[in-house]
Amino acid sequence: YIDKLNAALEGHADLQNKRVEDLLRNLNDVPESIRAAVRNHGGGHFNHSFFWPMLRKETAYGGRIADAINSSFGGLDKFKDQFSNAAATLFGSGWAWLVWSNNELQILATPNQDNPVSQGKTPIVGIDVWEHAYYLKYQNRRPEYIQAFFNVINWDKVNEYFQAAGG
Repeated sequence: YIDKLNAALEGHADLQNKRVEDLLRNLNDVPESIRAAVRNHGGGHFNHSFFWPMLRKETAYGGRIADAINSSFGGLDKFKDQFSNAAATLFGSGWAWLVWSNNELQILATPNQDNPVSQGKTPIVGIDVWEHAYYLKYQNRRPEYIQAFFNVINWDKVNEYFQAAGG
């Protein structure tokens, strides 16, 4: 993703030093001739760079994000149900997200490598539901993959993301 993003930005010195988040947040400012490449490859870079640190076994659900999830969704189980539904019902490839927007938590799904940043929202939790993310272990059983995802959420990192977003 990074190599292809950098290739798309060649010849656009004004964009080359921008953070990927800033490029994605302001896609309409990116020339139309490279906008799709920035969206796809910049989005893929951002999504995966966000995703991998959010995974770790055996971190306890707690902290400010737990309070916010409990308040917003009525508890962790209800959050899991809504988040899992968004991830499982996304047609094709993409991502499901817990985001912070307008001082509230929301769940949304995005196709392909799109992400909440482009919508002015801040991701707090994200799951990759591209088939390659789960096929080797789960084949076409996306719901099982999603259920297993909750066993490896790094709640410490999620709390960092939430606090950095202003939650």
